[in-house]
Amino acid sequence: MLDYRPTHKNHQLTKEDIGKTVTLSGWVHRARDHGGLIFVDLRDRFGLTQAVFDPEKNLKLHSRAEKLRSEWVITLQGTVVSRAEGMSNPKLPTGEIEVEVHEMEVLSKSKTPPISISDAKVEAGDEVRLKYRYLDIRRGRIANNLILRHKAQLAARNFLDKQEYLEITTPIMAKSTPETGARDYLVPSRVYPGSFFALPQSPQIYKQLLMLSGMHRYFQIAQCFRDEDLRSDRQPEFTQVDIEMSFATPEELMALTENLVKEIFLTCKGIEIKAPFQRLTYEDCMKRYGTDKPDTRFGMEIAIIDDIASRSTFSVFKEQIESEGTVRGICVKGGADISRKSIDDYTKFVGQLGIRGLAWMKYQEEGLSSSIVKFFSEEQQQQLIDRTGAEKGDLIFMIADEKSNTLQALDHLRRKLARDRDLIPKNVYEPLWVTDFPLFHWNKEEQIIESEHHPFTSPHFEDLSLLDSDPLKVRSLGYDLVLHGHEIGGGSQRIHDNNLQTKIFEILQLTPEEVKRRFGFFLDALSFGTPPHLGIALGLDRLMMILCDTENIRDVIAFPKTQKAADLMSSSPSEVAKSQLDLLKLSIEVPDE
Repeated sequence: MLDYRPTHKNHQLTKEDIGKTVTLSGWVHRARDHGGLIFVDLRDRFGLTQAVFDPEKNLKLHSRAEKLRSEWVITLQGTVVSRAEGMSNPKLPTGEIEVEVHEMEVLSKSKTPPISISDAKVEAGDEVRLKYRYLDIRRGRIANNLILRHKAQLAARNFLDKQEYLEITTPIMAKSTPETGARDYLVPSRVYPGSFFALPQSPQIYKQLLMLSGMHRYFQIAQCFRDEDLRSDRQPEFTQVDIEMSFATPEELMALTENLVKEIFLTCKGIEIKAPFQRLTYEDCMKRYGTDKPDTRFGMEIAIIDDIASRSTFSVFKEQIESEGTVRGICVKGGADISRKSIDDYTKFVGQLGIRGLAWMKYQEEGLSSSIVKFFSEEQQQQLIDRTGAEKGDLIFMIADEKSNTLQALDHLRRKLARDRDLIPKNVYEPLWVTDFPLFHWNKEEQIIESEHHPFTSPHFEDLSLLDSDPLKVRSLGYDLVLHGHEIGGGSQRIHDNNLQTKIFEILQLTPEEVKRRFGFFLDALSFGTPPHLGIALGLDRLMMILCDTENIRDVIAFPKTQKAADLMSSSPSEVAKSQLDLLKLSIEVPDE
């Protein structure tokens, strides 16, 4: 049997190697018969090498080569020769040479793949790509993303190691302590029937316990799990670069994170990110962009026009103001060329978000024009122009509704307009810190106060007096890192005082019994001398989406799930044998469809 261990990778050979005898292994990318000579492009993850079978030099070997098909795995031995004059391929590192084959062995045959691998331009449906993910990776694009992901993880490890951070692995099977409202994935215990472990939504409590343990600086590239509804930037299992540090301030942690992000971008893409990053408070973000994770690469900031609307005679606007709603708008630069049909399409778009109408005005040579201009005096029209920053040739969109609905709709609308009108500059990276989040929010459905992030986030020290009188006005010492409209990191100063942590649990209306059951071990740990500490978790998957220039998180994960959290390749989740359930003392009730 021919030794299949290659002497070279399939991107290495150049004209400097002409005359060498080499062994190459890989997949048959393409096989072509050119008037007797058979050319085979041999592929591994590094690249391609062209091999040639000449019937005049070895007829038997040539006959065997005629049977080769795409995706067969072969090994070959031959001599490196120069390609014929005019046949060089400058697009390939190996484009000046080919290997004249002396020996060849088929290691494995392949069925006809359901995905075209040799021609990546041939699109395949998402379901087929996920079912045959290993073939999809072979096509190259996903493989390149995974290689870049490896470089990012290595850059993070090397950077944090130089800063004296210790990589410490925390448990995957842990206690269920739901922190953010997302559901846990539960693991039943065989030894303790009726009891369950939970897969971690984050290593939050463990990394804080490591600070109590005196580890001072910790990091981990951690696998985390959340049983929640999925989107294009969300998966049920995800990876984060988890960091925690003691005796430090948010300023120091932000500087560390900025340098880490800079290092990852420089290592992976050769891109210099400017620091320090811009900062905006949560309140400013919501007011200017309608979201706490804005894409700041284009303008179109939201303008508040409540005062102008209330003095107009337009009843739709006035009614919203009177019912404590709001009227806000955005200016689309050059948008006067948007057709009425397109305006109707944008109206339907915000309608899907629960908005009943989309008002508009075009600023043309003669002034503002639309069916509602007549409800605004000339003075009010000029105020609208000034407030929105409109110039001739622009379009003003306005929405009147309850505040949160209006902000959400304008956020989605401005991003859609930016995509549709190609307003987003290429290769521009503007990370943004969002600070001063509310510590709590009001859950209307449950009629309870909940943590905005998690209950271990410290209140803003200036707002401690509001914890008893008006907790919903308390700001947190939390901070998010945002890039291109994605939250790529989030962290906070942690509570290191046992009494304050207990107070937060009381505000969240947890009974003493619930606190003891869910967090008793943690509160006990806080009573043994806790250093001030803080941390952050960077979402590696979302960061890689941006580095790989893709809109779908599945493109940067080796074996992702569908939007229904299913693995089409392995057909999971799946039923298990009754004997396994009996061992766990579990029974299953399947609801009627």
